[in-house]
Amino acid sequence: MADFRLAAEARTEFGKGSARRTRRAGRIPAVLYGHGQDVVHLSLPAREFAAVLRNGGTNALITVILDGQEQLALTKSVQRDPLTRVHEHVDLLVVRRGERVTVDVPVVVVGEAATETLVSVELNTVSVEADATAIPETVEVDVTGREAGNGVTAAELSLAGGATVLTDPEALVVNVMAAPTAEQLDAELAEAEAEAGIEREESAPAEEGTGEGDVVPEPQDQGSGESIESTENS
Repeated sequence: MADFRLAAEARTEFGKGSARRTRRAGRIPAVLYGHGQDVVHLSLPAREFAAVLRNGGTNALITVILDGQEQLALTKSVQRDPLTRVHEHVDLLVVRRGERVTVDVPVVVVGEAATETLVSVELNTVSVEADATAIPETVEVDVTGREAGNGVTAAELSLAGGATVLTDPEALVVNVMAAPTAEQLDAELAEAEAEAGIEREESAPAEEGTGEGDVVPEPQDQGSGESIESTENS
């Protein structure tokens, strides 16, 4: 697991106005706590912190440098604006090398299940206990060749580096189901439309003597019955 380094600055002003000014300056308000020490209010460089999450994941290990002192920490919580996705606030948890911590790790599906099946991720994350410096970025679930009804439970997950899965062993992490038929999909669509009050328009019946795809001739001109040629000669 990569160890990222960020230069932090102490914060002495608080409140929404101060937080907005901090963000306008290209930094993110944050707090650092844990191991019985007092909460430290600080700010982190926004661009560098975004790169940490991009490359290290949600459980990135960070060496915070504040006033010349270094402190190892985990990203415990990150608040984002729901519209702009801008990082608004960060909680950092103080950790020590060799210490075991409990974190939620994202689930990633690999491999291809058997034909005519659908794979559904039932748990997006699983709870894991691991060394603070060896937290897995993801938990891979291999579904190669699995048939319908043969899902993957938490008990089947295997992690390297001494990490342990804490999620209920019987919890279904990934479900492998039979792919629905066209008829089943149409029935589900019809049911959803009925619940929404949408009425399907019935197709008009084909005219007698014509089938689907037949070309219906245009009606003849009902004139005097004389042809063009006979008219010209008259």
